[in-house]
Amino acid sequence: MRKAFLLGGALLALATGAQGRVTAIHIDSRTPAPVKPGERPYEIITGTFDGDLSPAQEAIITDIAHAPRNGKGRVGYSATFAIARPLERGSGVLFYDVPNRGNGKVGPDEDGHIRVISGWQGDLTPAPGVQSATVPVAKGLTGMALARVTDLSGSTWGLTGGIGRPVARPLPVDLNSAHAHLYRQSSDEAPLEPIPADQWAFGDCRTAPFPGTPDPARICLKGGFDATHAYTLAYQARDPLVLGIGFAATRDLVSFLRHAKADDAGTPNPLASQVHWSVVSGTSQSGNFVKSFINLGFNRDEDGARVFDGANPNIAARQVPLNLRFAVPGGAATLFEPGSEGTLWWTRYNDTTRGRGAHSLLDRCTATGTCPRIMETFGSTELWGLRLSPALVGTDAKADVPIAANVRRYYFPGVTHGGSITGGISLDGDKPWPGAPVCVLASNPNPSLPTMRALLKRLVDWVSTGRAPPPSQYPTLAAGDLVAPTAAVMHWPNIPGAPVPDGKINGLLDYDYGPGFDYPDLSGVITRQPPKIRRAIPSLVPRVDADGNELGGGVPSVQHLVPLGTYLGWNVLAKGYGAGTDCGFAGGFIPFAATKAERLAKGDPRLSWEERYGSHAGFVAKVKAVADRRVQEGWLLPDDAAKLVAEAQASNVLQAPRP
Repeated sequence: MRKAFLLGGALLALATGAQGRVTAIHIDSRTPAPVKPGERPYEIITGTFDGDLSPAQEAIITDIAHAPRNGKGRVGYSATFAIARPLERGSGVLFYDVPNRGNGKVGPDEDGHIRVISGWQGDLTPAPGVQSATVPVAKGLTGMALARVTDLSGSTWGLTGGIGRPVARPLPVDLNSAHAHLYRQSSDEAPLEPIPADQWAFGDCRTAPFPGTPDPARICLKGGFDATHAYTLAYQARDPLVLGIGFAATRDLVSFLRHAKADDAGTPNPLASQVHWSVVSGTSQSGNFVKSFINLGFNRDEDGARVFDGANPNIAARQVPLNLRFAVPGGAATLFEPGSEGTLWWTRYNDTTRGRGAHSLLDRCTATGTCPRIMETFGSTELWGLRLSPALVGTDAKADVPIAANVRRYYFPGVTHGGSITGGISLDGDKPWPGAPVCVLASNPNPSLPTMRALLKRLVDWVSTGRAPPPSQYPTLAAGDLVAPTAAVMHWPNIPGAPVPDGKINGLLDYDYGPGFDYPDLSGVITRQPPKIRRAIPSLVPRVDADGNELGGGVPSVQHLVPLGTYLGWNVLAKGYGAGTDCGFAGGFIPFAATKAERLAKGDPRLSWEERYGSHAGFVAKVKAVADRRVQEGWLLPDDAAKLVAEAQASNVLQAPRP
């Protein structure tokens, strides 16, 4: 059950009384931002801030009752921040970008917005350029923790968690391997195979034979690790960080910047009287943070005011697993990882499939009148790789779940996670990003960023002037857009040599994490590790046309409307553990043949570039016509349209031999 939640529209006990606030702000630097002549001048302000919280009023934060307290009986924390402040012609909008795994920068904004980032992830190691938070440790608490690794060889495994910026896993209660469980798996569908306790140790075997040098942060396996297997460690851990404080730290900083004149010591608020509206945007992990922030009631500050007037959870399929004992907030929807258990819906939905009852992400803010205007944006890979389908059609996949009046939802057909890196005219796909998995197909070059630029301007306009953005555009069951993820049902074309979509979806599993886990709030204490798998939840994806490109509702890019190939939200892992299945959250690209003769020689049913556009000039004319139309419709900004037409003109489409 959700903590202290009263149905029937009554106020939430969690949202009453004094909660938390910034007590001190420390400015480390103020430097002019580099700008071009004639551009609005900006300064960059960096520093840290301190805050404190009432354990009683912040009881929704897991383990805060066990955190050390200051002389006033409150729980302290600190975090980093960076601000880009316009020195003239400011818009009055504070635009907060939630850092992803500590990454983030601020700089001048073309519309004169104040740009702000700050640390919220307390498990990151503080370092220059890293936005992090320092949160207390709940000394003496224990509980179950889990670590998992794939593609590992050698004899020693250093226990870390998350992706992008891995963090150390919590330390075990003791080094007795009989008090923990190590498993191997040949695939995610295979059963867990226990490894006997005398075959592994908490130790380091890089310089000493098994059982190695005792080490609580490493696992030594007798005979070494097999890179074709996954390894899962479940163990009793101690002294958890109170990571849920990261939500309060974000709330308190933004509230301070919006409303305070100075901190407790008299240090002036650098944005005093400059903020009239505030908008938050988070992408991927950070977008999941935005959903959890709203769901848990943190959009209400100490004085009962709304923190963010607008919110954009972008490519965010789940909630962030932050408010848990021994949380790993930097994951990516892999096996046994929590995230999709939390409430996923913008109106109340009765999750009878999992027995969770009726809940909405907006329940708490609706009860206190502090809901923001929300613009949800996502693409194809969020359905294929990040388990977003139940947010659209529920866990039974029988009907569309409505969205609330204060929500707009926009879908980007046929794009990978976050869209193309380059976003131009690509003949052979994007180049993989550093650290990307090795996939069978080329990387998907279909962009979403130009559409996002136009939409975020509309979100700010909605917040600051009340002018509503266009109606939501996304695939629905009612329109026949969503179907099962198989070639037969999707009407997938028979492309010679190309993989089929069957088996490429990262399915949603219904986990049993034990009685201490609060499922709708994605909070509490996990007592069952690894979790028991109760059932698989059905997932749906958009149907496709004769080219394999997605049909149905959404806001397609110009590239999707003037295609050079098939743009996929899925791909196939080429090697390593799980080879042949889905390639993480990377989408693929299958180019069309250049000419009719080439197409016929390959037996490709998809029309060639030549048959579609006739010539290079014909292709450029088509791009220009579609780009102009998208500008008129409000889905594309004029400068992005002009840039795209120039890239089409400079491309080798039907002009020179393909590279």
